[in-house]
Amino acid sequence: MAGPYRILILGASYGSLVATKALLAGHAVQFVCTAAEAELINREGTRVRLPLPDGNEVLEVDSRRLPGKLSAAVPTATDPSGFDLAVLAMQEPQYRAPEIRNLLSALAKAKLPCMSVMNMPPLPYLARLPSLDLPSLRHCYADPAVWDPIDPAQITLCSPDAQAFRPPEEKANVLQVGLPTNFRAARFESDRDTAILRQLQADIEAARYDTAAGPIEVPVKLKVHDSVFVPLAKWCMLITGNYRCVQQDSVRPIREAVHHDLGTSRAIYDWVSEVCRKIGARRADQVPFDKYARAAERLGKPSSAARALAAGATNIERVDMLVQTIAAQQGMQSPVVDEIVALVDAWLERNRTNQAAKA
Repeated sequence: MAGPYRILILGASYGSLVATKALLAGHAVQFVCTAAEAELINREGTRVRLPLPDGNEVLEVDSRRLPGKLSAAVPTATDPSGFDLAVLAMQEPQYRAPEIRNLLSALAKAKLPCMSVMNMPPLPYLARLPSLDLPSLRHCYADPAVWDPIDPAQITLCSPDAQAFRPPEEKANVLQVGLPTNFRAARFESDRDTAILRQLQADIEAARYDTAAGPIEVPVKLKVHDSVFVPLAKWCMLITGNYRCVQQDSVRPIREAVHHDLGTSRAIYDWVSEVCRKIGARRADQVPFDKYARAAERLGKPSSAARALAAGATNIERVDMLVQTIAAQQGMQSPVVDEIVALVDAWLERNRTNQAAKA
């Protein structure tokens, strides 16, 4: 094993899953999070609960029992120098906060390679894809200017296929994994930075967690791919399932969104797949619909985007609008996707109006 690497993770919620895998492989991790989260994590570590392959048992991984070293700090107390890799694990609108914006600029200045596990691809990553009109995509972002300092060669995207959430009844250092699928990352432009990802892949593959029954493999691996289009496979899943959780006045589970009308779901999935192929993806970069539909049967909660809207969020990640805009660049249009975008717009407008009324 090279290293151990020092990995900086922005966001301690979904980022806890990436951190657990890195810590299990013996690497050092520092979270960037709120003061309350940092105090809790530095005192008690993290707990990540993963279903085991037999489906009948849940494994709780306590970070304090792992060989790697874990710490946490607020953004203003974080110096990117000395780290080997940054992981961007916050929701895209959160990067507008002044302290996070400043930290992104510091990451850029330090030329630290950054791996995003956001559903919404950072703008500099889209610059690595051919034939996209980047200026026309900026309106899809809460604040596109925060991404301007980052060199596209410095960033890669990792498809966050694993589904996880913080149980509302638990402390903020607990993460529940609902679907323990793999992270699929595209290589960096440079061989040197890509070598870090490939070493992490090997270390995570080799790591075992000690239990009373003996060492076991922990689900969720990192897979590194040469194609920059592999992480875009998540777009088909997001549009078919996650954003279709959003209804006129309510939200529904991903499973219901996908399986209520499987024929329509397949048509949407295929349409988004075609959008991705129009900009350069190959079929081999994508996940077949039937495989996704089987996985969706296990997703009994609304998506994080839908839950956020229902809770009154005034900004969420707009992959729906991004796909709609990229499709339009390619001369493609879908009434279903247009309806999704309109529904999300209406929810956000209603939430903003309600918030303004309370101010």
